[in-house]
Amino acid sequence: MNIKKILDELTLEEKASLCSGADFWHTKAVERLDIPQIMVSDGPHGLRKNIDLAENPNQAIKAVCFPTASALACSFDRTALKAVGKALGEECQAEDVSVILGPGCNIKRSPICGRNFEYFSEDPYLAAELAGAHIKGVQSKGVGTSLKHFAANNQETRRLTVDEKIDERTLREIYLAAFEGAVKNAKPWTIMCSYNRINGFHSSQNKWLLTDVLRDEWGYEGLVMSDWGAVDDRVEGVKAGLDLEMPASFGKNDKLIVEAVNNGELSMEELDKCVQRVLELVDKAEESKTEAKWDMEAQHELARNISAQCSVLLKNEDNILPLDKNEKIAFIGLFAQKPRYQGGGSSHINSFKVTSALEAVKDICEVEYEQGYITDEDRTDEELLEKAVQCAKRNDKVVIFAGLPDAFESEGYDRTHMRMPDCQLRLIEEIKKVNDNIVVVLHNGSPVEMPFINDIKGLLEVYLGGQAVGAAACDILFGKVNPSGKLAETFPLKLSDNPSYLNFPGVGDDVQYREGIFVGYRYYDKKDMQVLFPFGYGLSYTSFEYSNLTLSSDEIRDTKTLTVSCDITNTGDREGMEIVQLYVRDKESSVPRPVKELKGFEKVSLKPGETRRVVFNLDKRAFAYYETAISDWFVEYGEFEILIGASSRDIRLSKPVYVNTDAKLPVQFDLNSTVGDMMSCDEGKAVFGEYIDKFCEGMLQSNGDGLGEASREMAVSMFRDTPLRGMICYDERPEFDRTKLAEMIDTVNNMLES
Repeated sequence: MNIKKILDELTLEEKASLCSGADFWHTKAVERLDIPQIMVSDGPHGLRKNIDLAENPNQAIKAVCFPTASALACSFDRTALKAVGKALGEECQAEDVSVILGPGCNIKRSPICGRNFEYFSEDPYLAAELAGAHIKGVQSKGVGTSLKHFAANNQETRRLTVDEKIDERTLREIYLAAFEGAVKNAKPWTIMCSYNRINGFHSSQNKWLLTDVLRDEWGYEGLVMSDWGAVDDRVEGVKAGLDLEMPASFGKNDKLIVEAVNNGELSMEELDKCVQRVLELVDKAEESKTEAKWDMEAQHELARNISAQCSVLLKNEDNILPLDKNEKIAFIGLFAQKPRYQGGGSSHINSFKVTSALEAVKDICEVEYEQGYITDEDRTDEELLEKAVQCAKRNDKVVIFAGLPDAFESEGYDRTHMRMPDCQLRLIEEIKKVNDNIVVVLHNGSPVEMPFINDIKGLLEVYLGGQAVGAAACDILFGKVNPSGKLAETFPLKLSDNPSYLNFPGVGDDVQYREGIFVGYRYYDKKDMQVLFPFGYGLSYTSFEYSNLTLSSDEIRDTKTLTVSCDITNTGDREGMEIVQLYVRDKESSVPRPVKELKGFEKVSLKPGETRRVVFNLDKRAFAYYETAISDWFVEYGEFEILIGASSRDIRLSKPVYVNTDAKLPVQFDLNSTVGDMMSCDEGKAVFGEYIDKFCEGMLQSNGDGLGEASREMAVSMFRDTPLRGMICYDERPEFDRTKLAEMIDTVNNMLES
């Protein structure tokens, strides 16, 4: 496609028309110039393509449902995410879909966001790495992705209208960082903007977000499309860099674009930029089309294997797991027969088959089954409960399949609590009275409170593990697969412990992000709070030893790369995979910083007795925070600590490293700057040293002779925090007044600038 030639030949009306969809799923065609339409379709953990001309317009084709992002993230496995992406790309090619809408890498600000099952993590580095791997997998098959929802789509309540008040440092370090990493490393073909406003501006017309940051800073060259119905002002959207409005606006917004160009409100150059990116996407999609075979059965097995890798063993008291097939075992709970394996909303897949645990266990051994509870309402069915209790009495071990029913979490609304259904809690309580050997398998898209945690011996978190989750659960329960997943989010003890609790989901359309950068484990660590299960936590049927931590240097410049390596040994008797996590701690900072932050992870497979060397490379960003004074990432010189752990709260190895930098923050002193501020730089000491010494001497004398240690510390603290204007009270010379003080301050500022 000769895009430059086509741009010259398109009429204004045709250009405007290309900036919106033809219908719900297709871009517009311009037949006279041989511009075809292309199709986009929902994802991101399966293909939700609607059947053409079906009686039900929402009826989707049969497809494969892979684990949702909440589960996939617990794999901490870039290879697994890439494999899922490749499978999705094959599906899209087979169904003539050019762009699949996903992945979603919004941050899990609160555990009760209704769409959390579609998102990876509370940690931006982990979310960026996994989203990037997913994108690379899909796009390796010649199919585009749409990284979403850009940005800060962290709640479903009033999601089309909320105005989120987020300071820039928090935006950059937490909510934009996941997108930044994925954009730079994986280069998605498209990005989908979010519904919400950020600091007063709709994402769909936010020039700072879509152009200044995304394109100018991050170098993004692809297309930006709207979420479905997210456009507020289409003309302002074109100016901001929103290329494609989805779905169709029936020509209404196209006319507004034409009018804006004709009356001079919108330049042809601005419109051409959007049109060019639409044409580039269409051209790339057409050039990438290939014949593809969609082997659903093979993908079902892939879904099973990946689901097992994602599952997290959270408790294994007395080594109750793995189960012995020769024991008398009961499976209790409706989810054993009809698993909840995906969430509701736009990502809902019409699975071609579903394998339940009750079906899968038939290949292993016989178990006794009772339903135990209902899911259409939270009401205890006494007859079902009694049958379940009697079943539990008759068996050696009981596996209870529980979790959140469909009605408890979905796109479109947020949860109001973190509790499981009361009928399920009562089931666990009653079974505990007759059998001590209980394992709970949880099906849920996000954390739940667990009042039963001390009453059970085993706990397996499978999240929403896709259509083969039942088989994957059995693979782990009976030891065919060694569990290797670790939590990609913190499980707090209760909802009110969460840092966003007082400000989620906001009041009306006003949402204050007052917790700032302290999201997830960053908050719980800073507060030194007890949690139910920490970020990065997960057990195995084997054990691992960490040793021999080595740094390439104990002192580096922020412009260089630090290489970190350590040995991991499987000290148990089973083959298994361990997720090695690297965190960085700034030991002393002038700004608030988390206790530690994830900056690297690797998943390694080890046979019994085997040792592997794991290597990480850390650049400037691993040590930096976002400094708004310079609108850039900044590293404060000083000592940092490299932490290697099995979870955020299980640090096995640590070593210090000193980081040097030539970068300096712009400093401008005035009469209200403190003595301590001025003495923090060499220039200030050179100009003010003599006077500050005299000032300090006067402060100490005014507190009397023979100061005790406490009184002296008080005096030192007082003169350190005294503004410079206060020094004239301690210098008797008449020429030392505010004018002289201001001149000295100007001298220091000039020295700093030069």
